[in-house]
Amino acid sequence: MASGKFFAQAGILSSLILLAACGSEEGTQVATSSGAQETCHSRGEYGWGGPIDLVNQDGVAVTEEDFKGEYTLMYFGYTMCPDACPVIMEKIMYSLDSLPDNLEHPRAMLISFDPERDTPEVLTQYISNPYYPENMVGLTGTPEQIRAAAEEFQAQYQVSSQEDSAIGYVFDHSVAIYLLDDNWEVKTFFTAYENPRDMAECMANFLPEAEG
Repeated sequence: MASGKFFAQAGILSSLILLAACGSEEGTQVATSSGAQETCHSRGEYGWGGPIDLVNQDGVAVTEEDFKGEYTLMYFGYTMCPDACPVIMEKIMYSLDSLPDNLEHPRAMLISFDPERDTPEVLTQYISNPYYPENMVGLTGTPEQIRAAAEEFQAQYQVSSQEDSAIGYVFDHSVAIYLLDDNWEVKTFFTAYENPRDMAECMANFLPEAEG
């Protein structure tokens, strides 16, 4: 018999799926929570997350070992995403701004689904947006490397052709924001509908005090 935990994981995973393509005429359908039982702490109990083998915005090969020692607020997306990813970045920026000054602020990170267009040079330009966190990281890789990373975090995506569009294709994808600790372990995650102040309140349960 399947366990209750299995059904809980299946429920929250399905709630994270973005049903409309980024840039579709119908607009983005933002994911909703699977219920009040999915609390700040319980979301870290699914065992999501794992090793990555990717390339950063400087063209340097990196793994999860390169990001240990500091908390990370990470999402999967792509730079040309016209609606879901900008919403995610707004949530990240406002939630970081809402954190108490005495707590360590996690680095922001984008892992791109789109290696064809999101080259290291493009990622460098993207994360250099003056409104984005100064220590933001952009990662890309081969399609196989990206797929392997996405599977570790239960991130779902598929290409959707838009031949009449200037960008040619978009991605249908899930919209989770993961908080990873200084050992690259997922402590919790958020969906794109959540209030940034609530996200900050949740993160404050895990973040260490800032040095100095």
